[in-house]
This record gives sequence, C-alpha cells and structure tokens, in this order.
Amino acid sequence: MIKIGIIGASGYTGSELLRLLYNHPKAEVVAITSRKWKGKKVWKLHAFLKGFYDLEFVEPELRYLDECNVVFLAVPHGQAMKYAPMLLNAGIKVIDISADYRLDKETYERVYGKKHEAYIKAIYGLTELYKEEIKGAELIANPGCYPTSTILAVAPLAKQELIDRVIFDSKSGITGAGAEPTNFTHYPNLHEAIVPYKITNHRHYWEMLQELKKFQPDIKISFTPQVFPGSRGILTNAHVFLRGKLELDEVKKIYEDFYKNCFFIRLQDEIKLSWVRGSNFCDIAIFEGEDRFVISSAIDNLVKGASGQAIQNMNVMLGFKEKLGLDFAPLFP
Repeated sequence: MIKIGIIGASGYTGSELLRLLYNHPKAEVVAITSRKWKGKKVWKLHAFLKGFYDLEFVEPELRYLDECNVVFLAVPHGQAMKYAPMLLNAGIKVIDISADYRLDKETYERVYGKKHEAYIKAIYGLTELYKEEIKGAELIANPGCYPTSTILAVAPLAKQELIDRVIFDSKSGITGAGAEPTNFTHYPNLHEAIVPYKITNHRHYWEMLQELKKFQPDIKISFTPQVFPGSRGILTNAHVFLRGKLELDEVKKIYEDFYKNCFFIRLQDEIKLSWVRGSNFCDIAIFEGEDRFVISSAIDNLVKGASGQAIQNMNVMLGFKEKLGLDFAPLFP
C-alpha cells in the first residue's frame, strides 16, 4: 500500500481527495493537515466522510508526513512552495494542486504578483498529454480546472497546427472559487444568474497559452470565464477558427486518433455536465458551423479538474494502471 498525505485537507479539493482515495486499492491516507482544524477528527468537518475515516487533522510538519510515499498539496496559491522542497528533500513525491509550479518562474511572478521563493521545474500533469513525462516524476504540477477543460478540447487540432484562433467560453460551478465564503459566492448574488468575471485577464489564460504553444507556437487564444449557480462542473465551448477547410468527419478522425488510448476522454454527440458529475471523465463533442468548429467539453471541476486528475497522475507516476480507483460511472441524474 502506498501511504498518502494531504496538506490542506480541509478544503474542497482535499475532501474530494479523501472521497476518491478511500476506494483506491493501492493507497492509504495516513496524514491530513489543517492548522485551523488540528486535533479534530476529519468527520467533524467533513461529515459526509463519517464512517470512512477516523483521522485527525495535524500541523503541516514533516514529522507527521515522513512515512508518506506521496503528498498532495491542496493549498492556496503561494503556499505550496513552502512545503514542496521540504517534502522532496525527504524523498517524498509531491503532487501540487495549486498554481505554484504550473508556470515558468517569470510568468508566475508576473501573473500571480508574488515572488516564487522555491522554484523547481515540475512536470505539467495533464495526463493525456504528458503520460511519459509523468512516469517516475518527483514533482507534478496538477493543471487548473479551466485549462484542463480548454486544452483537452483543442489539443488534437493544435498538435497538427491547424488553428488560426480559438475563443474559449467557459462556465464553472461555484466550487471553483474555493470553500471560503465571499461576497462573490453569496447565494443571492449567484441565484438565477450567470456571472462573467476576470473577463479578459483570468490567470488561467497564461497556463492555457503556455501549454498550447508547445504544440502550436503561433496559436492565438482568448478566454472568458463565467460562474453559474451550481456546485460542480465546467462546460467549455471552444470556438475554433481553422487554417483552411476541413470536413466534420476529418476533424472527428483527428480526435479519435489523438485520444484513442485515453480512457477518461469520451467523444460524445452532445454534451451535458450531468454526464460527468462526480467522475474523472472529460466529454468532448464536435460541432460544425459556417465559419468555425465549436468543440464542447465537460468536466467535473473537482475531479478531472483537480483531485481526480491528481490521483490519475499519481497512478501514472507510480506505475499503476492509470484508471485505478477512478474507473467508476458518473453520478446521473
């Protein structure tokens, strides 16, 4: 059994890791940290886990984590860099679910407005694209939820440098804003509303650009996020303007070939968030328009967009079957 630690287990991604790892046949969670909740049983905070775990929250210190093989960092941006070097120096593999290791140092400091105190080059953990690099990695930067939904939507076309411009229109459930209540997440402000925010300057734009440029250096992208009054899910419509003319069947063949060995990518005729809820799947549908193709993708932002993909990365990193502990059907309806 692989022994697992979770730093920051009090938030949504931390609790989702606990939910998913409980049924992983090769993993055992042995340490969970939270300064605020230290000394309390996990089910005192996450009541839905009562009967599954009896662990107590502890301080995020190495003495509580030194028996772990892998530690997940489910902490706010700017916090992961405080823990990653300590864990790596102790021989512990690290999967960071924050943004601290996704971008190059210069871009991170510019976009997030803070100095990176412990920059280490990590493997970007979009599993379907970097499986070989993830095998045996020591530090994985788990992708953001929006970049997961957008990059997977257009990677097959970018790989063949077929895109002139792509406009990403993404709508997310409110869990993407984190567990701490704010005026933005206040129920009356979101009920019966779809709210655009950071309309032209969302931080995840730079992550999308960085990764898609690895496939197509001259790609041009735009991105606008919105929040809808639901708890889970990201629905992305990628408006793709191609170089030259391609038929619908040709585009579908490109996607079928690109994702033919990817269990968690499902090509569908249409898209519904309810078809991926609670699962690690990314559903993709392709629609032909007069002047563009629209590639729609759907993920659960807490699973494929965060904790599930982190476990998928752990499986590949450790040489397990990629879908181990994650091959269950979505929750529908």
